[in-house]
Amino acid sequence: MNSKLNSKKGVFIALVVILVVILLTPFNWYKSSSRAVSEDSSEVEFVVSEGATLGQVAAELENAGIIRSAAAVKIYNKLQGGIILQAGTYKLDKSWNMPTIIDNISVGNAVDSSINLTFIEGTGVKEYADVIAANTSNTREEVLAVMSDTDYIRTLIDKYWFLTDDILNEDIYYPLEGYLMPNTYKVANENVDVKTIVEMLLDQTATVLEPYRSTVESGSTGYTIHEIMTLASVTEREGKSTEDRAEIIGVFKNRLAAGMSLGSDVTTYYAFGVDMATSDLTYNQLHSANPYNTRGPGMEGKLPVGPICNPSEDAIDAVFNYKNTDAMYFVADVNGKVYFTKTSAEHEAKIAELKAAGLWHIYE
Repeated sequence: MNSKLNSKKGVFIALVVILVVILLTPFNWYKSSSRAVSEDSSEVEFVVSEGATLGQVAAELENAGIIRSAAAVKIYNKLQGGIILQAGTYKLDKSWNMPTIIDNISVGNAVDSSINLTFIEGTGVKEYADVIAANTSNTREEVLAVMSDTDYIRTLIDKYWFLTDDILNEDIYYPLEGYLMPNTYKVANENVDVKTIVEMLLDQTATVLEPYRSTVESGSTGYTIHEIMTLASVTEREGKSTEDRAEIIGVFKNRLAAGMSLGSDVTTYYAFGVDMATSDLTYNQLHSANPYNTRGPGMEGKLPVGPICNPSEDAIDAVFNYKNTDAMYFVADVNGKVYFTKTSAEHEAKIAELKAAGLWHIYE
């Protein structure tokens, strides 16, 4: 009798021991997997990308040797009732255990490695590429390649109402020229993707153009959005003040209506890649046919094929709120002051007057 009881008691104890072992094994595994990967302090930099999931971050942490197990992170997430990670660059230590590392990322204890990118009004895609290359890990060539990628451009046309198939014209140098709103933008770090920057700029353009959208789509201006941005870009380079830009648009409208060419030197500079600050235009350049060159033959009553720079909001507004004027010509002096005239004779007389007064820019 006693032997049977002892036997049953032994079996029960064994079962209890087995059950305890079964229950403790996952706990012990989790405890072990949550330990720091090193007893010695070793600081490492780790980037959590915008939109990255917990599973992706956990896998990257494990692959980088910062935690022991990505699976343990998933368990910790359930124990915590759901963790939200914050994008950014973090300084993590391999002597920290897994919960400490995840907690640092979830509360956003990121190192501020953000970078400001400043794009100047009136500059073009090539200058934008220089800014990006100087401040991020992207090269100038990589930036220009992205901005010229037809497949990518088509996805942007689908996404932004103001980008149309007009920008895919084979004569256009850079499809996004004129549509990248100048401003100062903050990006996460130097490893930012070029497309992230491009779409950040286009998002700002969308914000700026939204008040004009219904007017554009109604067709009441007589211009397409591409023509509006083209006019704004030329005006940006021709005039400095709000008042001058509004009247310059008035002159352009008069000349187009009269079947005249815009006759704008800034379009010729862009057409032939000449730097306005250092070089004058040659006779051949001024009179050569080019879809951008409004001084060239065959450009009567036409706009350039596309924008020649990225215009400011002020220049864009000038297209919608231009000044009615009788002037058909304008010229700027060396200080940027703009003079408006009604006839060719008056225009030539004004140029002669400026030269005599030493107000005409002379290139060395």
